[in-house]
Amino acid sequence: MTPVSPELEPHLEQAAQTVRDADTLYIGAGAGMGVDSGLPDFRGKEGFWKAYPPVAKLGLAFSEMANPRWFDEDPEFAWGFYGHRLNLYRETTPHEGFCILRKWEASMDGGAFVYTSNVDGHFQKAGFDRNQVIECHGSINHMQCVENCGQEIWSAAKCEVEVDQSTLRAALPLPTCPACGQLARPNILMFGDWGWDSSLAGTQQTYHDNWLRQQKGRKMVVIEIGAGTYVPSVRIQCEGLAVDYETTLIRINLREFDAPTDNVSLPLGGLAALQHIDAILDDMQ
Repeated sequence: MTPVSPELEPHLEQAAQTVRDADTLYIGAGAGMGVDSGLPDFRGKEGFWKAYPPVAKLGLAFSEMANPRWFDEDPEFAWGFYGHRLNLYRETTPHEGFCILRKWEASMDGGAFVYTSNVDGHFQKAGFDRNQVIECHGSINHMQCVENCGQEIWSAAKCEVEVDQSTLRAALPLPTCPACGQLARPNILMFGDWGWDSSLAGTQQTYHDNWLRQQKGRKMVVIEIGAGTYVPSVRIQCEGLAVDYETTLIRINLREFDAPTDNVSLPLGGLAALQHIDAILDDMQ
């Protein structure tokens, strides 16, 4: 376990006490949650380009690459990018921090719910109930028809994409819609995306809202991990929920760690922070 500076210890103690006192857990997770699993950090052009050198040669930022227009203009390039990510997420094992959160969930009467902007499906892979996860930006593990032909979102479990690592281009045949045979795309909310099918996210939102209603009268703790300000969906959600439920927000973020007044700020990576909090909880037994 990575050692921490002495000045951080009181904040970790406060976080541990807050978790211990809670009987329901709300988890918000951004891209920083996956870094400890070995997933690339797309922060800034340099981080993105380091992960995808062929894109660096074109000078494209993440927001320009993660755009639905490529499925119209250059499908092999679009699927090279998303096919590589699909394969990477499948091959990567979620880090120990997911197990720690599951352990805390199991100890609480109200259980837990996850609100994440990550599209990798790693919370479900780590054993969280799929009906207690909302993926606000969609999931790479589900597909939709580019033509919106009426086919419902389907699983990407049988989708196989071969990618040339040197060019980031996918080999034919590309994934297609089972209903109309036209090109398929991941069910991910991309930048400038007016064609995203939000029906699955809508179903998840219903489970989310029902779960929150069931938590009335319980003491909730909100833990936000690796959620930045560039796309602030998770931060906004967690801050708002902490206010609405009059509870504590524990913000874990290596760079953008400042939490609102009277909450807990931890300038650590997700795995390190969870390990330290869990160790303190074990000592409290």
